[in-house]
Order: sequence, then structure tokens, then C-alpha cells
Amino acid sequence: MRIFDPHIHMTSRTTDDYERMAAAGVRALVEPAFWLGQPRTNVGSFTDYFDALVGWEPFRASQFGIRHHCTIALNPKEANDPRCREVLAVLPRYLEKDGVVAVGEIGYDSMTPEEDEVFAAQLALAIDHDLPALVHTPHRDKARGTDRTLDVVRESGIDPGRVAVDHLNEVTVGRVAGSGCWMGFSIYPDTKMTADRMVAILQEYGLERMLVNSAADWGRSDPLLTLRTGEAMLAAGFGPDDVDRVLWRNPVEFYGQSKRLDLSEVEDAAGTFEGNSILRGGS
Repeated sequence: MRIFDPHIHMTSRTTDDYERMAAAGVRALVEPAFWLGQPRTNVGSFTDYFDALVGWEPFRASQFGIRHHCTIALNPKEANDPRCREVLAVLPRYLEKDGVVAVGEIGYDSMTPEEDEVFAAQLALAIDHDLPALVHTPHRDKARGTDRTLDVVRESGIDPGRVAVDHLNEVTVGRVAGSGCWMGFSIYPDTKMTADRMVAILQEYGLERMLVNSAADWGRSDPLLTLRTGEAMLAAGFGPDDVDRVLWRNPVEFYGQSKRLDLSEVEDAAGTFEGNSILRGGS
């Protein structure tokens, strides 16, 4: 089983996690920029973090044969802090870097006017830089937040097929299913989804435009829950090709729209190298 985790915060994980992930079949991942757990008080703290996402983390991952990509953005929670607003001005230079495959995480935390403004501004950046967008739906009042997210996406003019609306559940998936956006699900203990619930959603809604991630971070989380989802799919009667579509081909298709997804030296589950899988320049 080959796995591409499309949303995991490796900055918060140990090197041992990389080793465990590689042994479990994780061959590639995307690390979205996010809130570190406490307020950042100046732009410099963001640029140092962004530099680590495009430099240090790809090196750590490469030691275990894992291809690391990232997304860059001002996250929704810190969009409310005026000290962080200047980050918007530095984003364009990071959005031009090779390993950056989307603008994200953007979207909503508390659904404030400030978040509305920053969300719209960053969707505009995604359009300007010809990148997909990874959208965070709020932890509270998810149904209203998801509806509002889809309204802003429509108003922005971005192609919905270049937007992944993440952290969905049984309440919100139906709202996104007919929108043309990709549907993201975080298999995360206690607060988000379980593998068995994810399988039930796949049985009801199908495999198209589905992205399954671990969203593992500094909270109680597990970077191997993508593997557990694949195992649960097989136990429920899905075939190996179905698992490969959800855990590999779907994230490759979504992030491949950036034309920066480089899988040229990633070993697949059979032990061969995908030398023709480099998705640069539209190839």
C-alpha cells in the first residue's frame, strides 16, 4: 500500500514518526502552514517557519525516502491578529518556491470579518500564482462555516476543482459534494473522523475528489491513521485499486495541478521507482 498524506504537520512530529511512516508505506506528504499553538507576534516568526517548511522539513523527510511538499498561508486563527496581517505581503515570494504546491491552510476559525477579508485575499493569491487552495473549515458551527466557505469560493472566481475543503464530516460532506470542490477528511482521534466513519462516507459518496489525511500535529494525533483507513477500506470490501485511488492517486491529482509535485524518486509499494511521475510543467 502506497500512501500520500495530503495534510500532516510534520514540524510538530519527531524524526521517529518519519521512520514509522516510511515503514507503513507513506511515500509523499503535504505539510500545510498552520497555527503553532501559541500566538506569533511578528512577521519574522512566520518567515522563519516558512523557511523551515521549504528547507529543513524536506531534508528530514528525504532521509526516509519520503517526498515532502508544503502549502503556505496566513492561517485563519491568526488572521484575527493585526500583528500578523503583514504576513500577506510576504506570501508571494514563498508561493513561487518549487516545493509549495498550494495556498493553505486558509478559511475560517471563528468566522469573523477579519477572516472573511484574509480568506478572500488568499484565494486571490491562489489565482494569481496558479495554485490550488487548501481550506480549513471551522471546528465550531461547521455547517454554517462550510456554507460560508463555499460562498466565498464562488465569489472569488477560482475554479472549484482547484479547492480542497478540509476537515469535513457527516454533517458537511453533502454540502461540498455537489460544489465541484475536493472533499478533505482528517482521520484524527476524538475531534474529527475515525477510519470506520470514513469508510462509511466513501461507501455513500464514492471515491471521486476524496482526500484522506491524518492532520497529525502537536495534539493527540497519529500519523499512521491513513494506513488504518486503507486497512478499514479493505476490510469493508473495497479493493486494492480503490485504496490506491484514495490514498495515492487522488492527492497526486489534486496537488499535481500546481505543476510542482515532484515524485521522481519516490518508491512505490511494489519497490519500483516512479520515474515518470514528476508533475512539473503540466507533464
